[in-house]
Amino acid sequence: MRSASAELPNVARALPAAIPITRSWALPAGAAAASAVVFALVSSHLIDDTYITLSYAKNLAFHGHWGLIEQGTANTATSPLNVLALGAVTFLVRDAVLAAGVVFVVAQVLLVLGLRRLGERTGLPTAFAPLTFALLLVNPLLLSSIGLEVALGATGVVWTLVYAGERHAGRLGVVIGLLALVRIDLVLIAAVLFAARREFWVGIWRTVFAALAVTLPWFAFSWVALGSAVPDTLVIKISQQSWGPFSFTNGPLLYWRNFPAAATLSFLPLLLAAMAGAAWLVQYRRGSETARRLTPFAALAIAGALHYLAYSQLGVPPYHWYYAPSIIGATIFLAACACAVPEPMRRATWTLAGTALVASVAVYLLPGLPRQFAPITSNHASTTEYREIGQELAAIAHGRKVETAGEVGALAYACDCELVDEFSDRGAVDPAIAETKRRSGELGRALLEANFHNFDHSVAPTSPDLVLATTRRTPPRTALASWHIDSPWVGSQNLYLVPAHATGG
Repeated sequence: MRSASAELPNVARALPAAIPITRSWALPAGAAAASAVVFALVSSHLIDDTYITLSYAKNLAFHGHWGLIEQGTANTATSPLNVLALGAVTFLVRDAVLAAGVVFVVAQVLLVLGLRRLGERTGLPTAFAPLTFALLLVNPLLLSSIGLEVALGATGVVWTLVYAGERHAGRLGVVIGLLALVRIDLVLIAAVLFAARREFWVGIWRTVFAALAVTLPWFAFSWVALGSAVPDTLVIKISQQSWGPFSFTNGPLLYWRNFPAAATLSFLPLLLAAMAGAAWLVQYRRGSETARRLTPFAALAIAGALHYLAYSQLGVPPYHWYYAPSIIGATIFLAACACAVPEPMRRATWTLAGTALVASVAVYLLPGLPRQFAPITSNHASTTEYREIGQELAAIAHGRKVETAGEVGALAYACDCELVDEFSDRGAVDPAIAETKRRSGELGRALLEANFHNFDHSVAPTSPDLVLATTRRTPPRTALASWHIDSPWVGSQNLYLVPAHATGG
């Protein structure tokens, strides 16, 4: 029989090998725990567009149906991959909000693993991955976009950067293909990262074929079965143009006016990245080894800036999550710079990063918990209000068709009734298609014609039986029901339900 003391040397030799394994799991485990806590906090105020996605996921999981409402097929889910992932998890856990939490946590773990791999490959300190992860996690605008495809997009972009740098042509193509299914516009960022490599053309065909193998099955199915390869939200958002004097270009000023602290912390990385980018360019031209190592991160920041310019050129409204790719790219670049600067400067950059983290957490906690609204929102009512109204609406409508007052996500999720809206009614999309074609050049019109080749333009918009409307005054006497709603975006209003004939509809 061996004594315990005889085992001690073997245990001592095993400990050094075990410690790196423990450390390798510490970062993803910490990221999972932090992400789960964050989702638990924000789940009560997921924005209305998140609930559009969740409604798609619920219909897919429970009814095998692609649409915002069960009563009609639609193609207004901007991120097919997000809906497919949420639908699969919803089928297992039977709750789409819980599924959103699971998908968010998994995406965040993959994100931090990608950041760690980037840091190791570029020789950055081990603090790079947790610092970058923390800055992205608490950014007020990104917090306000949870449940949308933003987290999946960030993860896909980081792994695109990983495989582009490691020259894994096939894996790079797979990730780019997945990124296209997350949001088609993210292909622009992937293209910049791909082209920024030295001898980028090496392995290009393997990358292209791998990307096509991932994307073509879905886009072909969508083109044939849903009437358009690219989701209809492209033309819906373009046709909306600006919100008064505010377009995507100057949209940050609109959010700063309404949410000054949250907007400042959200968009500050864009300004700081522009300054850091100028300094990086100077050092790179001087042959700095540190600047050379930061080239992939600088390419990511440039890609984010080009994404901003592209959206400005499209003239879409300033929906806050549209700024996420630019903010993510700028934040990752800044964190890399903060970790790469010489020691005398590192303390100052880390102090700035720490201040931003503390300030972002304080901005979120200041109104008290649980919050009713996301730090940045353009919704007209809280999620709680809309879900309660949706439940009451189901009982009042009794199977009748209801036209929305402009926001449909949380109402559709809670009501499970036939809500008529551009995002749920395929017949209502045709005017947006016509308007976008009118505003496009010859190439744009040709692309739109190809995309909507199988679209059934003969389908007329659904005629509602009931109409939801808002007023700041007392609802009309013909109202079947009314609800007081309030938000920091538009203030107090009354939402009311009337028969369609009472509105001249």
